[in-house]
Formats: sequence, structure tokens, C-alpha cells
Amino acid sequence: MKLAMIFPGQGSQYVGMGKNLYENFGYVRELFDQSNDILGFDLKKLCFEGPEEDLKLTSHTQPAILTVSTACWMVLKEQGIAPAAVAGHSLGEYSALVAAGAVSFADALRLVHKRGTLMQESAPPGSMAAILGLAPELVRQACAEASGTVEVANYNCPGQIVIAGETSALEKAMELCRSLGAKRTLPLAVSGPFHSSLMAGAGEKLAAELGNINFSQLSCPLIANVTGDTAGSAQEIKELLVRQISSSVRWEESVQRLASLGITVYIEVGPGKVLCGLGKKIIKDAKYLNIEDKAGLENILANLKEVI
Repeated sequence: MKLAMIFPGQGSQYVGMGKNLYENFGYVRELFDQSNDILGFDLKKLCFEGPEEDLKLTSHTQPAILTVSTACWMVLKEQGIAPAAVAGHSLGEYSALVAAGAVSFADALRLVHKRGTLMQESAPPGSMAAILGLAPELVRQACAEASGTVEVANYNCPGQIVIAGETSALEKAMELCRSLGAKRTLPLAVSGPFHSSLMAGAGEKLAAELGNINFSQLSCPLIANVTGDTAGSAQEIKELLVRQISSSVRWEESVQRLASLGITVYIEVGPGKVLCGLGKKIIKDAKYLNIEDKAGLENILANLKEVI
């Protein structure tokens, strides 16, 4: 059995996330206290009590998800569960880097808070939409034929692609996707055209922040969003994190690459089960588990005994 840990990104947040683990594990309480000290605001209260509209602010969401995902990883680590490889969806790549020992939690927290702030402040007018039931090449064709900037933001799984761009170009691309046979086109409630070239400015500003952070050697393979392949040196990882803000998230390729490494068990580490759902559409015969509370841990321990 080879096990990968996969870490969710923005959109997986919900009020109350992390509270169960906080109540059951002392080191999780220490982690939330550390987050509060570093950030200078009450992240714990925001995660546990909301309000939801404040939790949804990108500059709040990103450190919140990183903290909860790291807490979940720590709970697994305390049980001796270690990944053979890691990957994270967009923001989740930072949680994956913490789990792989490439960056400290404190540095990752500062980075994602800055990343969230930059994305919030630098996002030009525009939005995103999910395209369901249309082949990737036809989605790209629709984007190319729409006047203005609109691009593929996420290759999530077979039959689910997200596009991002200027509002008028996005609407035209959605129309073209429907004419080409898309089953559905769904506008997403986001504040900008994330993972498109329109976000390049935010990436350039993030590069300056990354230059101040020391990255260590990975303890296990990390599959990068931008390439859908293994990342190597610290410098390469930094460059990929900069590119990630304005590039497509190649999640389907990332999961396929994990499978090529012999991974048969995928644990979603953090709030929600979105990545488990996507994974089942990519590699159908694998086992998918998730941890966001103590019950999730107990389920994982029971299932891993069965697998072994």
C-alpha cells in the first residue's frame, strides 16, 4: 500500500472547521494559538464562529484552510501515518509543502496570508465558471474564439473544467461551450479571474515574499499544480508557486501522476471532501478517505488496517 495526502484549496472552508480537533488535541490548540499570534487577528474565532462573510474573504480563507489542514496532518502524523507523496489543489499546495517538510508552518502561514491579500487586492475585474461535460480541447477552443481574455483555470477531473477571465469574454466562452455540447456552465461566486494570466501581477509581488523564505529538501515527492509532475529543488518550487497564481491547476494530471507512483490510497487532509469526489472520477479503483475531525481519523485508522 502506498498512501498520498492531498490538500484542499479555497472553497472548502466552512464555519466550524477545525473546532472538533481543537477540542480533542492539545497540540492543535497550540497550533491555533500560534496562528493567532502570527496573523495578529483571531483566526480561531473566525474558523469556529464566523461570520461566514468574513471567513470567505480571500485574505482570511487562505490562512484558515492552511491552519485547519495542518492540524489534520498533525493528527495523522501523531498516529505514525506518513505520505509516500503529496499534492494540494491551488492554495492546498502550501499545506502539502508543510507536510513534505519543505517549509515551516509559520512561514507557510505568512506566505498564504500575503498571497490571499495580494489576490484580493490585485484581482482585476473578472470571474470564473465551471464547464461540465465538455472535452478539454473544446473548452480551449471556446476560450480562443471568445474576444478578450478567458482561459482554463482548473482541469479538475474528466468532465469538469473551470475557466477564468474578463467578464464579457467569460460569458461569451460559456455561450460557446454550450453550443459545443457542454452539459452545464455554472458561474462561480468568486472575486476575480484566478489562475489566469490576468493574475500575473499578484504572482510577481508574491515572488518577492518567496525570496525571503527558506525552503528545505522535500521528504517525499510533491506533485505541482502547474506541471502535474514532481517538483524538485527549492528554487523550482518557488518559481512554480509564483506561476501557480496565473496558471492552470492541472489537478487531473496531478492525481494521475500520483497513481503512476503506485499510490492506491488518497487521504484528503483538511476541510471538506471535494478532492475525494474529484479523485473518484480520475482513478476509480483507488481508496479515498478524508480527515477533518476525530471521527475522520478513526475511520482512516479502521480503513488502513483493512488495506494492510
